[in-house]
Amino acid sequence: MAADPPHDDDLIFSGARSILRAFADYQRAFGAVTRRARKRFEDGDWRGHEADGVERLDVYSRVLDEVVPRLRELLGDRTGEVEVWKRIKPAYAALLAAERNEELAETFFNSVTRRLFSTVGVNPEVEFVLERSAIQPREPDPAVYRRFDSRGDTRSVIREVLEAYRFDVDYRDADRDAGLVAVEIDAHLETVLGSKRLDAVETLEPVFYRNKGAYVVGRIRSGNHVFPLVLALLHSGDGIYADTVILNEDEVSIVFSFTRAYFHVEAECPRELIVFLKTIMPLKPIAELYISLGLNRHGKTELYRSVRKHLDTTPDRFQLAEGDRGMVMIVFTLPFYDVVFKVIRDEFEFPKTHSRREVMERYRLVFEHDRVGRLVDAQEFEHLKFRRDRFSEELLRELTTAASATVEVGGENVIIKHLYTERKVMPLNLYIKKATDRDAGRAIVDYGNASKELAAANIFPGDFLLKNFGVTRHGRVVFYDYDELCLLTDCNFRRLPPARTHAEELEAETWFAVGDADVFPEEFERFLELDGPLRDTFCRHHRDLFTVEFWREIQERMRRGEIVDVFPYPRARRFNATASESR
Repeated sequence: MAADPPHDDDLIFSGARSILRAFADYQRAFGAVTRRARKRFEDGDWRGHEADGVERLDVYSRVLDEVVPRLRELLGDRTGEVEVWKRIKPAYAALLAAERNEELAETFFNSVTRRLFSTVGVNPEVEFVLERSAIQPREPDPAVYRRFDSRGDTRSVIREVLEAYRFDVDYRDADRDAGLVAVEIDAHLETVLGSKRLDAVETLEPVFYRNKGAYVVGRIRSGNHVFPLVLALLHSGDGIYADTVILNEDEVSIVFSFTRAYFHVEAECPRELIVFLKTIMPLKPIAELYISLGLNRHGKTELYRSVRKHLDTTPDRFQLAEGDRGMVMIVFTLPFYDVVFKVIRDEFEFPKTHSRREVMERYRLVFEHDRVGRLVDAQEFEHLKFRRDRFSEELLRELTTAASATVEVGGENVIIKHLYTERKVMPLNLYIKKATDRDAGRAIVDYGNASKELAAANIFPGDFLLKNFGVTRHGRVVFYDYDELCLLTDCNFRRLPPARTHAEELEAETWFAVGDADVFPEEFERFLELDGPLRDTFCRHHRDLFTVEFWREIQERMRRGEIVDVFPYPRARRFNATASESR
């Protein structure tokens, strides 16, 4: 066969270099926004940090929007030739020899080709197929963490740690903080091991920033045992102080939860941070760890790889999810996989009046907003392909009749043009039926707490039905149904006008005008769906949710520019629990 013309080689390598330059542009822009976090923390610029979070989420798409037209111009009428891209892919791979973040660069390449080809499923000819995760069990690179050896005094070790993480703002009282943290560590080691022996503390080099907090993340070594260590630092008007120390794997996992905003962490090689994080949170999915660092595109790659691996190694089949049937979404799952899949219906059942576009806008709002540990993060996918025999017949009927604009079944395959994934949680209405009285009571109290914390984040769920809330494996109540969700400040909270006549009182329809944004908190109690002791428990703790005054007060705080604190750890864990609750 004749060799390719020399100018073809130039074209191929020019295309590969263009994509790699765009990836470098993405890394620079992402890093530039991330690096602002330290200064925002030191200045107490919480609004600026919020704005940075939204800006950073858009960096990936913006860079893609710039590079794709450049490639079309460069390749001309050969842009859509698979044979050209079958040669660009290995040329790009060769350029990655010196790239530390190879897995991120490969995902970026895939994003480019999926834009150009609208690839359905996976095309290994023009995409990098992640056969195994970029994260494999091993000890992390010592270059990414600092080690502080103990000389027998826990307080001295922690004082040394605090000194190593200095800011342009002084600690309020570092000696006091070191003492408070040391007491907690000694008590924890004594309880778990029967000894206060502490050999070393190892902490990741970069600080993890989110909202008002700065987190020093590390681990404790005691003999052959390793325990998590997370120091939560806050900044008040008179300096920086340690608010708490977290030493429990479950509680650290909650700090890194899929229900929270993404951390801002300056890291040359995020993969090495995640290798370290897996040593203290071995149950945390790798996809979630990438996403928690703001690398949601590669997190989606890891999630998709994990789903494919599960399908390849188990007989599991997609089936309708447990719980009430959704009026806006078809929700399905794999029984032995910890994720649910959500497809928007073609038509919504009464009384739902939103459009598909409005539903997607609400999911975008959740993606960009501070989720305060109460909103489940959703990842958006397009053009997925699965084998037909991996779907239950019941689910296939539902998808093909109620979501035919999104789902195609042809031959042996099911093609889903658009879906969202979320972590699986137990619907609250089902949980309270199965739980002990004690656990059900705790969940109902936390259901009210969740509603209040969402309000503090300027989020109004719109629909307080129990089926729209779920319970995580840590027992936390979260919200996951977003088709009625809106900003709290967009609501008009009203009292119910009294009926003018007895006849009006008996009418099924309201006797007064109701605007689209009107909300009547008095009605919440009527639709509470609880009876007996659970209803009494909820009302004892959260009767204020039924009052207009509660909601209007939160609105006023939002309009005054307050950002109400919602911490990723229990109030009882805080050293400074009496500190101001707003920032």
